[in-house]
Amino acid sequence: MSHETSAPLSEQSEFQFLDAEAQDVGLLGDLPPVARTGVQTADGSVSAIAWGDAAPAVVLLHGAGLNAHTWDGTVLALGTPAIALDLPGHGDSTWRDDADYRPRTIAPAVAEATAAIVGGTGSDAGSGTDAGTNSGTNSGIVLVGQSLGGLTAAIVAAAHPELVRALVIVDVSPSLNASTGASQVREFLSGPSDFASREEIVDRAIAFGFGPSRADVERGVFLNSRITQDGRAAWKHHFANLGGIPEIEQSAFSGIWADLEAVRVPVTLIAGTHGVLDAAQLAEFQERLTDSTIITIEAGHNIQEDAPVALAAAIRDIVDGVTD
Repeated sequence: MSHETSAPLSEQSEFQFLDAEAQDVGLLGDLPPVARTGVQTADGSVSAIAWGDAAPAVVLLHGAGLNAHTWDGTVLALGTPAIALDLPGHGDSTWRDDADYRPRTIAPAVAEATAAIVGGTGSDAGSGTDAGTNSGTNSGIVLVGQSLGGLTAAIVAAAHPELVRALVIVDVSPSLNASTGASQVREFLSGPSDFASREEIVDRAIAFGFGPSRADVERGVFLNSRITQDGRAAWKHHFANLGGIPEIEQSAFSGIWADLEAVRVPVTLIAGTHGVLDAAQLAEFQERLTDSTIITIEAGHNIQEDAPVALAAAIRDIVDGVTD
């Protein structure tokens, strides 16, 4: 099947790209069941994509300015029932009135949504290929978070040990500079709040060096944007309406060391060889968390998009290692 987009971006559907992504990661045979689900939390609704029809083994949290679909290729390669959440202010989840998306602020909604969906009380949004909420209970999931999602995952794992049997943090650390870390992403998100078309967003993303191919960028832009009433294209995430990622105090990141040090399940850091963490930051992580494992993968910051097969293999080994 061709990887090229077969229709204008305005005419695509949410799951239309999965056949091509499955081909990219070498998945043969039928696609797993997949559908939208969601939970109403005390801090607003949290949307998610449910993969598979059994209790999820993995829950995945994306980075700033992304959404649950960033994990599509990784989940397809993983071959394990999973839930990918839209963080608050992203994707189809509610924007916060206070526009506060610091990890500690959004962690309670993430934890509440994770517990509800994994426990089978999420609501099927009625779209997808025969998946919905997963029934039954789970004795603990492998919680995977990239960038903002990784710092949020650390807080959730420390506060809710009953939910998590292993923690995987992807290309982020509390030592990352809260104001300048992931500078390419910050600069990209500080651009216009809307565009003449989705194609204009694609052109901007390519100019910033995102994506291995135009088709991949088109797919990502469609899944992370919406068409406004006046026909313009706008990002789904709240940051686009805030002039980019707001400046936050360094303690919002550095304070998460205490959460990581309180986690009592296996912790793995997966870093991109040309991601945002340098050798000193990796060494500090290992020094502070002496029992942790550090894995490096040939990729940039968004490892789930650059190297989904390699990332899936690493996650699968972790899942196998903690499965009863």
